[in-house]
Amino acid sequence: MKTVIKNGTVYQNGRLIKADVLIEDQRIKAIGTNLSGDQVIDAQDKLVSPGLVDVHVHYRDPGQTYKEDIKTGSEAAAAGGFTTVGAMPNVTPVPDTPELMRKMVAENKQKGIVHIFQYGPITKEETTDEIPDYAGLKKAGAFAVSNDGHGVQTAQTMYLAMQKAKENNLIVATHAQDDSLFNHGVVNEGVSDRLNLPPVTELAETTQIARDLLLAQKTGVHYHICHVSTKTSVELVRMAKARGINVTCEVAPHHILLTQDDIPKDNGYYKMNPPLRSKEDQAALLVGLLDGTVDLIATDHAPHAKNEKQGGMKGAAFGITGSETAFSTLYTKFVKNEKVLTLEQLLSLMSDKPAKVFGLKNAGVLEPGKPADIAIFDLDHESKIKEEDFKSKGVNTPFTGHKVYGATVLTMVDGQIVYRRDAK
Repeated sequence: MKTVIKNGTVYQNGRLIKADVLIEDQRIKAIGTNLSGDQVIDAQDKLVSPGLVDVHVHYRDPGQTYKEDIKTGSEAAAAGGFTTVGAMPNVTPVPDTPELMRKMVAENKQKGIVHIFQYGPITKEETTDEIPDYAGLKKAGAFAVSNDGHGVQTAQTMYLAMQKAKENNLIVATHAQDDSLFNHGVVNEGVSDRLNLPPVTELAETTQIARDLLLAQKTGVHYHICHVSTKTSVELVRMAKARGINVTCEVAPHHILLTQDDIPKDNGYYKMNPPLRSKEDQAALLVGLLDGTVDLIATDHAPHAKNEKQGGMKGAAFGITGSETAFSTLYTKFVKNEKVLTLEQLLSLMSDKPAKVFGLKNAGVLEPGKPADIAIFDLDHESKIKEEDFKSKGVNTPFTGHKVYGATVLTMVDGQIVYRRDAK
């Protein structure tokens, strides 16, 4: 059967064009005008985009499925317009052997409704100094390695990990955090006095980035920094790129949408790691996106049970959900209202750029012959972010109640509809 998406504004090759998209046998058959098919999806006044790509999600499966599981996490991704995601390995057990990795890859494929690429850990159990069998992990399906949630504390361990990752052509994606400097803090030091909470110095992030950039220069590994959050981090990456170091980095939506000044009180929904930073940091992150220092946007979707985010920041878990709110919140603030980004720039940062950085050749583009992974968005009508609409088990986001534009109307994976927004 042939399906045609008609009358939409299509994002293709960095441009917005009026075109139809013809789908047959799970792939895009043609993009052009006056195309016809057996089934018609009318995208009049809608944006037709490649399925978005999120290289940083947490699905908590196995081991913590009361927070999220592969099914609900992938449903949340689809509801946000994402068709390809990268799942972090901070689950129980950590997939640090080829056998465990094969099992996780199989589970992702069986239970997920979007394409799920699986990270292996940088070190055994994510918190040791033992390097796993990278060759075996890659053969079993790992597309990169990360200890996200934990910084690699020992420089020698990171040096050896980078050497082995380079040998196996694996990206090392790091959560840059020196625990001794983090020192059990919960909010950025610039707001800790106001909230009477333990501070986190930016040095916890920036000193480890500085260390790792020198190690990456020595080893030649592709070093990717997760959720950069400070002005100094951006400056370090900019200098490293100028010196030819193979480094890329991402920013999370909440670090450019919010600052420490937006935290109204001691509220666990605003507790995230890295913490919300200053307005100066926020501005530097945006400049980094615009000049290419920051390569892409990734949500760091981190669902938790409601009780884990209550009772104040000291006892609350770190993390914020992001899959279902990312595109609409970013579009509303930075494209529609403030006009800091063009729509084309935002789509690139959330589709073709993450796919390119991580070598995902079939993701993030609309081209004949490619898989029909497509998202359709409504840019013209306002909607409200509501907990009851979430597909994720986690509702831990301060964006609940916000009015936004850019709601996902429909998401397609391999030509099959996996999400359709209910008529309101």
